[in-house]
Amino acid sequence: MEKQCLDYRDTIDIFDEKNSIYFPSIDGYEFCDRKLRLEMQDDTKIPLVLIACGSFSPITYLHLRMFEMASDVACKKWGMEVLGGYYSPVADDYKKEGLLESKDRLQMCKLACEETSSWLMIDAWEALQKRHTRTAIVLDHFNYEINKIRGGVFIKTGEKKKVKIMLLIGSDLLQSMMTQPVWEERDLHHIFKYYGCFVIERGEIDVLSEISKHNILSMYQNNIIVVKQWIYNDISSTKIRFCIRNGLSIKYLLPDSVLQYIYQNKLYLA
Repeated sequence: MEKQCLDYRDTIDIFDEKNSIYFPSIDGYEFCDRKLRLEMQDDTKIPLVLIACGSFSPITYLHLRMFEMASDVACKKWGMEVLGGYYSPVADDYKKEGLLESKDRLQMCKLACEETSSWLMIDAWEALQKRHTRTAIVLDHFNYEINKIRGGVFIKTGEKKKVKIMLLIGSDLLQSMMTQPVWEERDLHHIFKYYGCFVIERGEIDVLSEISKHNILSMYQNNIIVVKQWIYNDISSTKIRFCIRNGLSIKYLLPDSVLQYIYQNKLYLA
């Protein structure tokens, strides 16, 4: 029996007249919907778009696998139909060790999506911001572009249906949400009430147990979907950068087009 995300049917339209949100245009930016399916194949399903935010410095095969694992669970267990997936790299203002300029990270993500996937895309809106943008606002941006500007997805009657936007993260990031003060309580409520997330298990963290103990996340347990890694993958950008600095091979850890871009531009050597 397929499960249902509690908050999909009861979602509040955050773009109603009383709570209007406007995203000003950015020079050189255009929302990519080239691979985004605009028509449902099965109207009984919940239309879903997955969003992964992060540094992606560089993007790895695990970043790609996360979308595939989440898609499997969404379709087989939760009655969803995946219309597309997006990488949203952070802006240059985000202070983190090993963070390349956004132009390089965007290009590597673009190369990875073009080489490997028929449904994954790169969105540059967050990366082009002058300052770091909170994840809650990034999700609002996708909701605005997909549900406000494009009106959602077509169903067989010719009408349109709102698309469920969900964050895709690893359990390590979920743990930081529960413990790090950089995550404001208002943002946690916003993310998990209006959007929800897929959490890919990483390491020995008992995700469900940790969620149940958290005063905010426990309120939205039905909007948090935990995805088990049946074939465990522990590739990380940090380990990739270590290998490059130490002259070790990174082949088969990330797409060849990304590998070639790194070598051609002599990235991560310092």
